[in-house]
Amino acid sequence: MRNAILVVEDRRAIRDGIIQALDNDGFVGIPAANGQEALDYLNAGGGAAVIVLDLMMPVMDGWTFQRAQREHPRIAKIPTIVLSSLDGRTPDGATPAAAVFQKPVDIQTLIATVRTLCRDS
Repeated sequence: MRNAILVVEDRRAIRDGIIQALDNDGFVGIPAANGQEALDYLNAGGGAAVIVLDLMMPVMDGWTFQRAQREHPRIAKIPTIVLSSLDGRTPDGATPAAAVFQKPVDIQTLIATVRTLCRDS
């Protein structure tokens, strides 16, 4: 789905705010409260043009989600935007994301990045 954006964030207010901003800009925001919900959605055939991913979450954190994403050929190439109060790097120092923003993120910058990634994919 070209305009579907999977928003993986455990804080409901943040998740809902991002989804509302995406919806207002013509995207379809798809909510997931943690990495496992996101992985289940994608493994069930759900589509996403971009994933907006928090790192610190219960059940399955963002780093674990990204490792699982890279192991699945159908979803491995979906660009990911990391949002975190951390710096977004994996424990080995790599940044396996199309973009990394520290919270609080400027919503217009986030939307512009989503637009660019959707256009480039």
